[in-house]
Amino acid sequence: MTDFPVVSTGENVTRQVLSDHPSMMVVAFRFASKGATGALHNHPHVQSTYVEAGRFRFTLGDEEKEVGPGDSFVIPSDLTHGCVCLEPGTLIDCFTPRRDDFL
Repeated sequence: MTDFPVVSTGENVTRQVLSDHPSMMVVAFRFASKGATGALHNHPHVQSTYVEAGRFRFTLGDEEKEVGPGDSFVIPSDLTHGCVCLEPGTLIDCFTPRRDDFL
């Protein structure tokens, strides 16, 4: 159980920090409906994403990829990325170093 709050990040999307340390952070992003989006963005953190449940179409720079349960990938620092939910589900993201803006 985590003591971190659930935060809305957009329509039908929430995030919750699961654990953190100055050098790493684990965050759950929950998408409640088809079509919910994780807006295109970039950040200096290296990010790994694991699809716990659902299906998503990710934009990673100039590429698109569709992912589902059990898939994982790494997003390099400063690469513009985002996703569209194809089936409701949860993404588990790890960031290094931690995202202080999420605290």
